Amino acid sequence: MQKITRNVLLDMEEEEDDEDDGDIGDVPASRRPFLTPHNHLLCSLVLENLEQTIVPSCGSLESQHDFRTPEFEEFNGKSDSLFFNDGQRRIDFVLVYEDESKKEPNKKGTNEKHRRKRQAYESNLICHGLHLEATRSVLDDKLVFVKVHAPWEVLCAYAEIMHIKLPLKPNDLKTRGSAFGRLNWFTKFLSVDESIIKPEQEFFTAPFEKNRMNDFYVVDRDTFFNPATRSRIVYFILSRVKYQVMNNVNKFGINRLVNSGIYKAAFPLHDCKFGHRSEDPSCPNERYLLYREWAHPRSIYKKQPLDLIRKYYGEKIGIYFAWLGYYTQMLLLAAIVGVACFLYGYFNQDNCTWSKEVCNPDIGGKIIMCPQCDRLCPFWKLNITCESSKKLCIFDSFGTLVFAVFMGVWVTLFLEFWKRRQAELEYEWDTVELQQEEQARPEYEAQCTHVVINEITQEEERVPFTACGKCMRMTLCASAVLFWILLIIASVIGIIVYRLSVFVVFSAKLPKNLNGTDPIQKYLTPQTATSITASIISFIIIMILNTIYERVAIMITNFELPRTQTDYENSLTMKMFLFQFVNYYSSCFYIAFFKGKFVGYPGDPVYWLGKYRNEECDPGGCLLELTTQLTIIMGGKAIWNNIQEVLLPWIMNLIGRFHRVSGSEKISPRWEQDYHLQPMGKLGLFYEYLEMIIQFGFVTLFVASFPLAPLLALVNNILEIRVDAWKLTTQFRRLVPEKARDIGAWQPIMQGIAILAVVTNAMIIAFTSDMIPRLVYYWSFSVPPYGDHADYTMEGYINNTLSFFNIADFKNKSQGNPYSGLGDHTTCRYRDFRYPPGHPQEYKHNIYYWHVIAAKLAFVIVMEHVIFSVKFIISYAIPDVSKLTKSKIKREKYLTQKLLHESHLKDMTKNMGVIAKRMTEVVENNLRPKLD
Repeated sequence: MQKITRNVLLDMEEEEDDEDDGDIGDVPASRRPFLTPHNHLLCSLVLENLEQTIVPSCGSLESQHDFRTPEFEEFNGKSDSLFFNDGQRRIDFVLVYEDESKKEPNKKGTNEKHRRKRQAYESNLICHGLHLEATRSVLDDKLVFVKVHAPWEVLCAYAEIMHIKLPLKPNDLKTRGSAFGRLNWFTKFLSVDESIIKPEQEFFTAPFEKNRMNDFYVVDRDTFFNPATRSRIVYFILSRVKYQVMNNVNKFGINRLVNSGIYKAAFPLHDCKFGHRSEDPSCPNERYLLYREWAHPRSIYKKQPLDLIRKYYGEKIGIYFAWLGYYTQMLLLAAIVGVACFLYGYFNQDNCTWSKEVCNPDIGGKIIMCPQCDRLCPFWKLNITCESSKKLCIFDSFGTLVFAVFMGVWVTLFLEFWKRRQAELEYEWDTVELQQEEQARPEYEAQCTHVVINEITQEEERVPFTACGKCMRMTLCASAVLFWILLIIASVIGIIVYRLSVFVVFSAKLPKNLNGTDPIQKYLTPQTATSITASIISFIIIMILNTIYERVAIMITNFELPRTQTDYENSLTMKMFLFQFVNYYSSCFYIAFFKGKFVGYPGDPVYWLGKYRNEECDPGGCLLELTTQLTIIMGGKAIWNNIQEVLLPWIMNLIGRFHRVSGSEKISPRWEQDYHLQPMGKLGLFYEYLEMIIQFGFVTLFVASFPLAPLLALVNNILEIRVDAWKLTTQFRRLVPEKARDIGAWQPIMQGIAILAVVTNAMIIAFTSDMIPRLVYYWSFSVPPYGDHADYTMEGYINNTLSFFNIADFKNKSQGNPYSGLGDHTTCRYRDFRYPPGHPQEYKHNIYYWHVIAAKLAFVIVMEHVIFSVKFIISYAIPDVSKLTKSKIKREKYLTQKLLHESHLKDMTKNMGVIAKRMTEVVENNLRPKLD
C-alpha cells in the first residue's frame, strides 16, 4: 500500500448525518484541539488544510484511491492465536462490523453511508500508523473482524503523549517482612501459590520519553509494553480518530461508530480460554490462571491475586477488588462483635422483666389496649404481643448500645486503614501522580472553543466554556438533580398516604367473618392487603424512576462536560448515589424516625392532610419493624443481586451458543469466541460499587437495630467477590484497561455515611428503641419520690409507660367503634406518657415524658460527642500514608531523578567531547597552513 500524508474525511450533506446518540460534542474542524503526534507517524492527526476527499451524497466515491483498506486474510485455523496471520504482529484490539454488501438494501441508503464512514475511519487508522488485518467470520459470513496492531513506533509516540510510566531499572528496595512471622504457615495457606502465579518483578518507573529510550529497561521490544498497556494506547487512538466532516464539523471516535451501528463491537482480546491453557507456548495464560486461582469456587478461601488482576484488567478493576476484599476482611471483626451482641440479647431474653410483664396473663392479659384506627379496629389485649416483645428483647438490649458505639469506631478504623492500603497500592501500581498524567476526554477536547489565559503559565489555552457558562451549567445540573430527589420523596409520601387511606377501604370491603371453606380469607386481612399492594406500587415506582433517572443522570453529566474520565465518573457517581440514597433508605428512615412518633392520643389523633390518620407502630414497636425491614431488604437484595449477576450473563451466552449450534463443529478463532461473550455496560463497575456502598449504608446507618447486619454483609461479600470474578473471566469480553488512583467519589461518600451513621444510631437508640425510657424508669421512677419500690427495679415498667384513656371520650363513637365485649371496662391503655382522665391536665404530657425527652436529647449529644472525639483521635493518630510507603516513594523519586540526571550528564559529556574534538581538529587544520 502507498503512504499518504493526510486524513481521509467524508464531507457529507446535513441529511446524511449518522444515527448518533448525541453524547459527543461536535465543533468546527478548524477549532478542534486534538493532540498532535510526532513527525515519525505516517500522517498528522489534524488537517493542515482544507484539502479533503469530498464524497458526494449520491454516486461513487470520487477519490477512491485515497482510501487505505485493511488486508483481508483467511482464518489460519489457529484458534488460540493472538497474532496476525504472519505470526509476528500482536492483536491489540478488534473491531467488528457487519458487511454491508451482505445486508438487505434499504431505501435510505444507510448501508452505503455506513460503509463509506467505516472505510474513511479505517483509512485514517492506517494513516495514523496502526496495522489492520480483516478476517471474515467462520460462523457467520456477514461478520467481519478487523484486527488492530500498534507497531513499536506508534506505541512509543503515544506512550509519551499519554505520560505512561514504564520501567527504568529493577527495584532494589528491600521489602519488610510480615509482623506475623509465626503465622506464615496460615497466611501461606490463604495465599495464592507463587509457583502457579509468580510474583511480578518490581521496577523503578518514570514517564516514557522516546529521546531517553536508552534509560528505560528495554529487554525485549515485544514485552516492553504489556498487553494491557498496548490496548490502552490503541483505544486512546481509536477514540480520537476522525471519520467524517459535515459542514466543517468533525465526527470522531470508535464509541460514536459503535453507538450508531457502523461497528457492532470493539474490544481487546482475552489471552486464552478460561477452562484450559492455550496451545500457543508463548501465551501467558493469565485468564486461565485468574479463573483457576481467583474465580473458581474452590479458591473462595484464598486471597485475591491483585497484581495479576491489575496486570490483566488494569488498575481500575484492580482497585475495586482490592477495596472489596479489604472491606470484607474488616467486616469479619464487625460480624464477630455483632454476633456476640446478638447472642447476649438472645440468652438474656428470659431475664427481660418488661417482656415477662407483657406475657403475664395477670398483667399483660388484663390490660386492654385502645384501637389503632378510627373505625373497624378492635380493642386488644397487651399479651398478644408476647412473642414480639421477646424478640424485641434480643435487639433492644444493652449489647445493642455497645455494638452501636463499636461500629462508630469500626467504620473510622476501616476508612483510615483503607487509605493506608490504598496509598500502598498507588505506589506499587504506579498511580501516585496519575492526576497529572490523565488525558482529557475526547468529548471535552471537542468542545474546547474558548481561548483563555492560564493563570499559572500565562499562556493561551482552550476551554469548553467561560466562567459564567460553567456557573450556569452547574446551576442547571444541580437543579435537575434536586428535582429528581424531590420526586422520589414525593413518591414515598404518596405511598404513605396510600397505605393510610387504603387500609380503611380494605377494612370495609373485605369480609368481616371468616369462612372456613375459603383459605384466601384467612390470610387476606386488611393489613396484608395494604402491605402487599403498597409494596407492589412502591416497587414499580422505584424501578420506573431508576430506569429514567439513570438516563437523566448520564445526560446531565454529559451536559456538565467534565474534563477527565475520572471527573466524569465522580460526577455521575454523586448524582446517582444521591438518588439511590433516597430511594433505598427512605423507608428505613420513615420507620425509624417518623412512624408512630406523631400520632396524638386516641381521643385526638393526628391526621395527614386532615383526613388520613397517622400510622402507629406494630404492637412489638417500631424497632422490631425496622429490624424486620432491614433483614428483608439486605437478605432479599443480596440474594436477588447474586442470582441476577450469575444467571443473566450465563443465560444470554447460552442463548447465543444455541443460535450458533449449526456451526459449532467449526474451529472458531479467539476474536470470534470473545465477540460472542457479553459486553460490559457503559457504566462499568458503577453498579458493583453502588451495590456495595448501599450495603455499607445498611451496615452502618441502622446497625443499632440489627446487629447481624455485618454478618449478612460478610457472607454476601465473600460470594460477591467470586461472582464478580467469575463474570469477568468467563462471561464478559475483556475490558479496556484503565488507570485509577483510588475508588473515586465513593471514598467521600463512605466518609459522609460514616458521619451520618453516628447520628442515626444515636437517634435510633434514643427515639426508636425503649432503652432510654427503661433507664429513666429504673433510676428515677421505680423508687421514691415517683415510684413505690424500695430498690431500683424494672418491675411495674409496663404499667408505668401505658397511659389511660376514657372510652367515653372517643370522638365519633357512633360510627362503628366496637365497644362490645369489654364487660365492665370503661378505660383502655395506649403507649404514651400522659396524665389520666380526670386529672386537671388530663391527656397532657406528664413529668415522666419530659424526663424521657431530656434523657434522650442528653444521650444523643453525649454519644455523638464521644464517638466523634474518638473518631477524630483515630483519624489523627493513623496517617493516610504509612512511613514505609512514604520512604519508598521518596526513594523512587530520588533514584529516578538521579538515574535520568546522570544519563543526561553522560549524554552532555559525550556531546561536549565530540564538539571539543571537532573544534580541536578545526583549529589544527587552520593552524597547519600557517606553520607550513
